[in-house]
Amino acid sequence: MGAFDGLVAVVTGGASGIGAAVASRLHSDGARVVVLDRDLPEGAPAPVMGLPDGVLGVRADVTDSAGVSSAVEQVVATCGGIDILVNNAGIGAQGDVAGNDDAEWARVLDVNVIGIARVSRACLPHLRASEHAAIVNTSSIAATAGLPQRALYSASKGAVLALTRAMAADHVREGIRVNCVSPGTADTPWIGRLLDAADDPEAERAALRARQPHGRLVDPVEVADAVAYLANPHSHSTVGVSLAVDGGMHELRLRPQ
Repeated sequence: MGAFDGLVAVVTGGASGIGAAVASRLHSDGARVVVLDRDLPEGAPAPVMGLPDGVLGVRADVTDSAGVSSAVEQVVATCGGIDILVNNAGIGAQGDVAGNDDAEWARVLDVNVIGIARVSRACLPHLRASEHAAIVNTSSIAATAGLPQRALYSASKGAVLALTRAMAADHVREGIRVNCVSPGTADTPWIGRLLDAADDPEAERAALRARQPHGRLVDPVEVADAVAYLANPHSHSTVGVSLAVDGGMHELRLRPQ
């Protein structure tokens, strides 16, 4: 039997990258998984290309409250409830503090921070009815380490870290555990697009690998493994934590080679 047998998991931003890895891992451990993603077609929950058979998808934009509520109700109507929520949907941003205008600041915060609030708010009544309720948010090493040219992105992920702890305090006595995972630079489609746009993609990839003490990019499967631990019903006493999956970037201080 899998650790998640009989449980229903919702993964936002689950059609690609880290979200797809999380959806696949939870499914392999026995969960009924529904991904919410703005890049899916309209309609009833349906299989998602590139994900394992049995994983369903519903189109939802986390910046649209009505759309989120409708998608959550579709999940409940199809699966009977919600036990696990993985708030993974997010977008990136580059530049120093003057590098983005007000509209871009509002757009990124709307997706990365308020999006978590919207989806969590819609799922809370169903999570309260579960005996194994867990929420896992996706933060980042950018929440705790000062990275160059990531002012807006870092601000959004720092807010996710603070929001995670506040949510954990609010809901732990309701039986809902809230934690977050904080990846380092992961080998995702977004990073791939950044590298493709660089003047020297190979040099930029080498620099990103070297920045992490273990010398490589983080594999999305490794992040999925951490999410599975945080969401696991047996992790009763893991509440309000940020679990780093960053090759040691947060804690280690190695001498230059």
